[in-house]
Amino acid sequence: MNIPNRQVVCNVLIELAEQDKNIVVLCSDSRGSGSMTDFANTYPDQFVEVGIAEQSLVSVAAGMASVGKKPVAVSPACFLSTRSMEQIKVDCAYSHNNVFLLGISGGVSYGALGMTHHSNTDIADIASIPGMRVYLPSDRLQTEKLTRALMTDQHPAYVRVGRNPVDDVYEEGNVPFEMNKATFLREGKDLAIIACGEMVLYAKKAADALAKEGIEATVIDMYCVKPLDKEAVLKAAQTGRVITVEEHVAIGGMGSMVSQVIATNNPCKVINLTLPDEPVITGNSKEIFHYYGLDDEGIILTAKELIK
Repeated sequence: MNIPNRQVVCNVLIELAEQDKNIVVLCSDSRGSGSMTDFANTYPDQFVEVGIAEQSLVSVAAGMASVGKKPVAVSPACFLSTRSMEQIKVDCAYSHNNVFLLGISGGVSYGALGMTHHSNTDIADIASIPGMRVYLPSDRLQTEKLTRALMTDQHPAYVRVGRNPVDDVYEEGNVPFEMNKATFLREGKDLAIIACGEMVLYAKKAADALAKEGIEATVIDMYCVKPLDKEAVLKAAQTGRVITVEEHVAIGGMGSMVSQVIATNNPCKVINLTLPDEPVITGNSKEIFHYYGLDDEGIILTAKELIK
């Protein structure tokens, strides 16, 4: 089955909302793009459409959380992480309101729509807020695990998912998952590749190809960008060479966080593969990833340079 991660979130919420009437989904005129139409049709009394008003979306969701509801606020990541920054900071994080913020069509998912619709700074934006957590699940199977976990806890979180279906990283019935702990997909002595979101699949493919050439790479799925799994980062640093891969600019991203941990505790060579500090080229996600060396081919080239 190959479906977008956003649809997985909807499917899980539909299942859980049958028994839990406190679950409420809120959208900013984004029920279609957020794959929440089925939820709205199934539970119209548990669905709120606020229109194109992201600040109101977050504040209304926070108000609901303050009286015991379990709100999931759905909006394009590019708008959710910027237009409603103050509301996320004050109404969710500072006020300790349990709001599940779902940023859809994250990164460069909107392709040719360009910088206005790309969310290449959302990790840095949201992670900078005390009390906010940031998650980038890698496939539909991990997205399901994460969604179920978030619907049982009591803290605000931002989850970024892409627009299109992604191939499975994990296998049905074999999805190792521990909240706020990175997953090791494979372990190798020559270098480590730490990736998040859609980049995990490319990291896995790159490591498989490198292994055929005798280069053994550790691959870490850092779905929990904040809180960052420092123990996993330090284990990666033991290889002496680390590559981070993310659909985000370098400033304030996952690679920046990883580099800080390594520099403080176990300094080694770290290369951050990121999007540039400029508007990206026009194209679909795969074309953009390839152009900037974020796909498996780019990761392989970087790894070979690193181990020379």
